[in-house]
Amino acid sequence: MQFAGALVDLPQSTGQALPEIGPDSPCYLQFSSGSTRFPTGVLVTHRRLMANALAITRDGLQVKAEDRAFSWLPLYHDMGLVGFLLSPLTAQMSADLMPTGAFVRRPLLWLDLMGKNGTTISYSPTFGYELCARRAENASLEGYDLSRWRIAGLGGDMVRTKPLRDFAARFAAAGFDPQAFVASYGMAEATLALTMAPLGKGLVTERLDVDRLERDGVAASGAPSPRVREFARCGPPLPGHELQVRGERGEILPERRTGRVFARGPSLMSGYFQDPDATARVLGAEGWLDTGDLGYLSEGEIVLTGRSKDLIILNGRNIWPQDLEWTAEAEIAGLRSGDVAAFSVPAEGEEAVIVLVQTRSSDAETRQKLAVEVTDLLRQRHGVEAQVNLVGGHALPQTSSGKLSRSRAKAEYLAGLAEAEPA
Repeated sequence: MQFAGALVDLPQSTGQALPEIGPDSPCYLQFSSGSTRFPTGVLVTHRRLMANALAITRDGLQVKAEDRAFSWLPLYHDMGLVGFLLSPLTAQMSADLMPTGAFVRRPLLWLDLMGKNGTTISYSPTFGYELCARRAENASLEGYDLSRWRIAGLGGDMVRTKPLRDFAARFAAAGFDPQAFVASYGMAEATLALTMAPLGKGLVTERLDVDRLERDGVAASGAPSPRVREFARCGPPLPGHELQVRGERGEILPERRTGRVFARGPSLMSGYFQDPDATARVLGAEGWLDTGDLGYLSEGEIVLTGRSKDLIILNGRNIWPQDLEWTAEAEIAGLRSGDVAAFSVPAEGEEAVIVLVQTRSSDAETRQKLAVEVTDLLRQRHGVEAQVNLVGGHALPQTSSGKLSRSRAKAEYLAGLAEAEPA
């Protein structure tokens, strides 16, 4: 055989038969992000991949002939790989891919290229929208055109409503329609997506009484006050999939009662790769997966409230660490998203709440003032006596998808304490 004028000798056949690949044969391994534990290999089969890709493109996104996707998400993560490479291939939808590093350096390039390419579908965790809104504060938006962006998807982390409202307000002049926001819920164990919010409705949120949520596990509406938190609905299960919310004894809870989220459907994994013990811990005989997430159902749509392993239990209250983190990041000048990590550690009599805060300042007075501000704010707003520890910029660990890894932050904190203790 000859290529470009050069002779190429092809290897001779060994006589060995190629393996037969069927619908239930392994397709690839997708490692979980590791936000609450060490990453585990999820075994995805061809059948389960195609089931999820079909549900995403046909039922969730309702892909049209004129649609064009755009993504900066890394292809080693499930949202980038399945959402913007494999699913577009199955639907024969054009997709433009931008290097993740280019987005990090120039986030507004994402929006600029979408306008120039006629993008209609693109996804990002909340922090991507927040980063763009922040960069646009002192930038001209002349030439940006987001009017064709019909699905501005949200996935990969907890949906935070304020940064998204800021984004919508900032880019309204560029033609962005806030009704394009589509909240989703999924995980590597489900190939990618489990739910997607109805299209064309934007963010549908619920403002809840935090006291009742923490004390009774009841999602009750609350009047505007510091003890009210806004949650986003992430839509009903995709066709063929089911969700249940269960209590501590495994009982199925009614709507608006918070508990552990269980999922079942044709795109869920067959198990973790070469780890039957880990598989048995989360996957039941009837195919129900314990997602490890906490939430409740509202009119058939899932509302996520946090991760069970992250939950802080203090004096009978269930405190979500992101409540503490987001309060500090939103109300203390100089703090950005991802600058705060909250978790609990064993202490005498009860758990102690530890809050790590990134700071880029080396001035002793400034650092002391920041620690006092965070401590006082969390005491006043949440009734929590937290031990605030300042760490350097970029010191808090992240997962492969850019999310805060509280499990690693906690492990590193405890390791530091152990090293500091005298032998």
